[in-house]
Order: sequence, then structure tokens, then C-alpha cells
Amino acid sequence: MENGGEVSSEVQTVSSDEPRRPNPELRKLLVFKVYKRRWFVLLVLCLLNCSNATIWLTFAPIADQSAQYLKVSLEEVNWLSVIYMVVAIPVSFGTTWMLDTLGLRVTLILGSGLNMFGALLRFLGTPRGTAAEVRYVLVMLGQTLGALAQPLIIFTPTKLAALWFPDHQRATANTIASMSNPLGVLLANIISPLMVPTSAQIPVLLLAYAIPACIICFLATVGIRSSTPPTPPSASAESSSCEPFIQGIKLLLKNKAYLILLLCFGSGIAVFTCFSTLLEQILCVQGYTNDFAGLCGALFIVFGIVGAGALGLYVDKTKKFIEATKINMSFSALACIAFSVVSLMPQQKAAVAAACSLFGLFGFSIYPVAMELSVECSYPVGEATSAGLIFVSGQVQSVLYIIILQALTKRLADAPLSTCGDANLSWRVPTLVMAGLCSVFTCCFIIFFHTRYRRLEAEEEAMYVTPQINDSATDEDAPSVDT
Repeated sequence: MENGGEVSSEVQTVSSDEPRRPNPELRKLLVFKVYKRRWFVLLVLCLLNCSNATIWLTFAPIADQSAQYLKVSLEEVNWLSVIYMVVAIPVSFGTTWMLDTLGLRVTLILGSGLNMFGALLRFLGTPRGTAAEVRYVLVMLGQTLGALAQPLIIFTPTKLAALWFPDHQRATANTIASMSNPLGVLLANIISPLMVPTSAQIPVLLLAYAIPACIICFLATVGIRSSTPPTPPSASAESSSCEPFIQGIKLLLKNKAYLILLLCFGSGIAVFTCFSTLLEQILCVQGYTNDFAGLCGALFIVFGIVGAGALGLYVDKTKKFIEATKINMSFSALACIAFSVVSLMPQQKAAVAAACSLFGLFGFSIYPVAMELSVECSYPVGEATSAGLIFVSGQVQSVLYIIILQALTKRLADAPLSTCGDANLSWRVPTLVMAGLCSVFTCCFIIFFHTRYRRLEAEEEAMYVTPQINDSATDEDAPSVDT
């Protein structure tokens, strides 16, 4: 029933062998309200996530022009993106504490502020009159501010979904917010090359990225008035973050199911990072152009967003988190194996594009569902803590995997089809190792991961209790309650 900006729903009693009566002390939890403003908060987070991703990868698609304008080497240009991974690992622990302790509003305002100042600093540091060495330093400082903002943004979707959305919309909200990051990656790969045919247009590009960052910061600061709605949308939202941060970490380290998810899904994040980072280098050896590699990367992201949206809606209705994650991880491993084979064959554009599309379709869709699963298996630990540690695991494993895969490459004496320039490397062993890692951790997850849905169980117990009535009890007596 709609009432102004609110939608309220009363939970109906469920018949059972024994009478089920509302717990009088939890009466307030029996009527939950959701507010239309939750969609505004979600919109701000999506815009912020997308903006931060575009700032992260601004220079990656235009590395040559960036090196020319900033008067630095390509390796130094790569560090403008790598700094995000380096900063994220130590900052993540403070971010999880901030989200679960200081709240959603403070975290989003701080994240949007850092994102805005980073974007402005990059633009202000690139006028033609600025000395070359100062220009690169200012751009790197701007990237570092954006890198500090990233964990504040990346960890927020699960928390936002838990605090503002009812249980039948949580996975969908998490999916929408999470997939805005790869959408930003896609936009950066499209916008940067279009706007920068030559290095002279780089200041204009940085201004184009700075303006949305300023608007989003204004929306977050003025529009988000509180961390939580006036009344909770679900029973679990009332007790969100009820465990202190340090105690929550201790509980996670003792939770077998969570540790399996932490290792296996963190490995999945690492494989996806390696795929995105090394895609062009893998394909160019067999004669595939940069344009085709960019197309494969775009298909990877687009199909991933579509798959995530469909899976999020399905899981919201069925609550089959484990089944959906295991099935999609299995198909992701198969797609990774297929890519490791067809990417080594020349003149197989259709097969390579199909493998990349399927890898994105099944792999990307796991992310928001797995983050919701991390909350379900670790409740009542704060949502930011449980989701944040998985992100940290993925970042650490990403660095290790990239180092290992690059070490396994071999320089080719003869590569007649190569479009890689002077860097002709054989990626046969690294791609097979990547597929093997994906397969091993997928099998471990399927075999060993089992858990109860602790948050859903807690919500059920909070809504209803089954009174055990003694023969001598009357209606006026206070019955003993079995919780």
C-alpha cells in the first residue's frame, strides 16, 4: 500500500503445528517500511562507482598519447592505473571499519569528495604551461586520491542493499550498484580514445571526467541526509553491524564457509583481473588487432552486466545463492578453458569473441550474488567487513597472479602474425595456468562450500516466535519463548 513516499507491508502469520505468535518485544519489526528515496541513494552510488572507474582507467586506452603529453614512459603511464590496486589493499581495512561504524552517509560523502578532488587535481595539473615533471606528479596525486576513494565506493553496495532495501530487492540493488563499476570501465575504454586522437586533447578529456565527479559529490553531500531510513526495511537491517569490527574479524576467521568463499571467490576476482589486464597482450601474438581486443573486452563487460542483472532478479525471488554461485562458477571455468584454447589459434575471431562473451556472462554475474552470499554465511558480522575482506583477497591474489603469469611467458624468436610490436611473448603456458587456477578453485568451492543462510534465518526468527505454553498457563500469563 503506497502512502506518500513510503510503501508498507505487514508480514502475515504462517501456519504450523504449534501456534506462532509475534514476540511482543519485537513488535516494531513486524511492520517494515521502504522509502522511495532509496532509489536516489542507489543512483548516487551507481554514478559515483561509474565515475571512479572512468577516472581509474582514463589513461589505459590512450597510453601512447598520455606518455607523449606527460613526457614519461609507458611503464609510468601504467602506474597511473596500478596505483589503484596498490592503495586498495591497506586502505580496505579502514574502509570496512568506517562503513560499519561511521555509517553509509559519511562514507559516501568522503568517497565522492576524494573522487572529485582527484579529478580536479588531474585537470588543474595538465595545462600546457606546467612543467613536465610537475604535470605527472599532479596527475599521479589525483589518481591516488581516486584510489583512496575506490574502497569507500566498492564496499558500499552490500551495505546499501542491507540498510535500504527489503529482502526481495537486496540482490537486485547490489547487482545494479556493483555493475556500475564495469560500466564505467567500458565508458572509459570508449570515451578516452574518441576524445583523444592526439595528445593535445588530454586536458579536455580530464575536464570531461571532472565535471560529473563534481556533480556527483554535490548530490551525495546535499541529497543523502542519513545513513539509514527512518524505519528498517527488514528485520536484519535493524541489527546491521551489531558485531564490533575487531570481533567481526575474529568471527570471520573462525567461519569455515566464509574462509572457503574468501579464498575461492578471491581467486575468481584475480582471474578476471588478469583476463582484463592481459587480454590485448594475449591476442596480439596471434595477429588480432587492438580494435578486436577492445571489442572482446567490451563484449566481456556488456554480457557480464546482462548476466548479473538476470541472475540478481532470479536470486531475489528464489534465494538460491549457493546454487546460482556454484553453477555460474562452473560455466565460468569452462569459458576460461575455452578462451585459453581458442586464444592460441589465429583467425578464430568468432570463437574468441564467443569465449569472451560467455566468460563475462557467467563470471561477472557471480560478483553481486557472491557478495550477498558472504553476508548470509557470516551474519551478524557487518556487511562491509565480510564483503570488504573478499575484495582484499581478490586484490592480493590479482597481484600474485599477474606476477606469476608474466613470469611464465617466453619471448618468441619468430612471430609472423604478431601485431604486438617488439614485445612478442608466448602466452600458451600462462593462459593454461590461468584456466587451471580457475578450474581448481571452482572445484574446491563446489565440493567444500556449504552454509546456512544466517541472515535470512535471523529475519525469520525476529519476525515470529513459537511460544511453548504450559498446561497451567493462561492468556494473561507470559509464555516462555523458544527463539
